[in-house]
Amino acid sequence: MKFEVKTQNDDLTKPSFFAFLVFFLVSFLVVISSISIKLGTISKHFEINYLCNLLTIEKSSLNFRKLSKLTNQVSKQKMWDLCREIKK
Repeated sequence: MKFEVKTQNDDLTKPSFFAFLVFFLVSFLVVISSISIKLGTISKHFEINYLCNLLTIEKSSLNFRKLSKLTNQVSKQKMWDLCREIKK
């Protein structure tokens, strides 16, 4: 005759493992999104710096348009002032 003893440990580990997995995934997504936002900000800063360097060498309207889209500046004088501030 065989006796089997069923324990309740199996029932407790599944929900706790699932909760830990959900917590880990949400934390991972928050960290990844935070990193991507920071990288976007850094990328925008370096692109503005690059366009300001281009404007000092070559004053094309295409560079002014790109810089105005990034900085939301309309007048060329404000863009020149911004580039002077960045160069300092």
